[in-house]
Amino acid sequence: MTTSTIVTGRPVAPRRAGRAPIGLVASRTGLGIALIGILCLVLGPYVVMAFTSLTPRSELTAAGASIIPDEFTLDAYRELLTTTPFLTYLANSLTVAAIAVPLTLLIATGAAIALSRFDFAGKRGVMTGLLVAQMFPAVLLVISLQGQLRAFGLLDSKIGLALVHVAFATPFATWLLKGFADSIPRELEEAGAIDGASTSQIVRLLILPLLLPGMVAAGTYSFILTWNEFLYALTFTASTSTRTLPIGLHLFIGEYQIRWDLLTAGGVLSVLPVIVGFLIVQKRLVAGLAAGSVKG
Repeated sequence: MTTSTIVTGRPVAPRRAGRAPIGLVASRTGLGIALIGILCLVLGPYVVMAFTSLTPRSELTAAGASIIPDEFTLDAYRELLTTTPFLTYLANSLTVAAIAVPLTLLIATGAAIALSRFDFAGKRGVMTGLLVAQMFPAVLLVISLQGQLRAFGLLDSKIGLALVHVAFATPFATWLLKGFADSIPRELEEAGAIDGASTSQIVRLLILPLLLPGMVAAGTYSFILTWNEFLYALTFTASTSTRTLPIGLHLFIGEYQIRWDLLTAGGVLSVLPVIVGFLIVQKRLVAGLAAGSVKG
């Protein structure tokens, strides 16, 4: 006689091993369906864009064209790469990002360490100012920024556009990195000081290696902001040698027609550097976000 029989006075059927309860199976099934639905919503536009880029132009302009073309072709990619300045726009975007991202990380990392580890007059005001800087709509600063760039001879230049991106990415990157810096134990610095390390050595050898996941997260944010930014690139650049990818793709929208084949082909190619970048920093980015989520 089992224990359950003694307690209840009636036999109880033993639970079958290896079978999950019906409620658990139903909840997992519902969760899986929900995740598949969200995945379709997120990836759906990209799938449609890819199919459109492979559709012949004659089929795109025909009435009743379907999402999946009757015939696949690479004509749009061939025309995009050989007859348009797409590669120039791509190189301009990469150049601007190559200037903006390291400069943003340099400034934001130094500011975050200073705000996290040192006490100085006006510290609270600096942090408040960084937060308030994120509240202004970008369009309100176009006129003043244009005047400043013209005064320094940086209007219609990749360096000027990169500096504008640095100015707008640095406040958020500083706040993000400060959270990571706050999670680094101060005992490490005290141990380093006891061993005779200077302040610069403590920062370089102890704090920066532990801050690296946060720097990857901040750098990813800065890169995405720089890569996708449209308003300032449209306002502060005017020539093919300085225009970035968002502006170059926008030029395929004409007054009387829209080159959907070139527009979608350019969109597919413009996504590839972002995907490659995420694949490179994926592990450190996930580690950085996880470390930030358990801070404190």
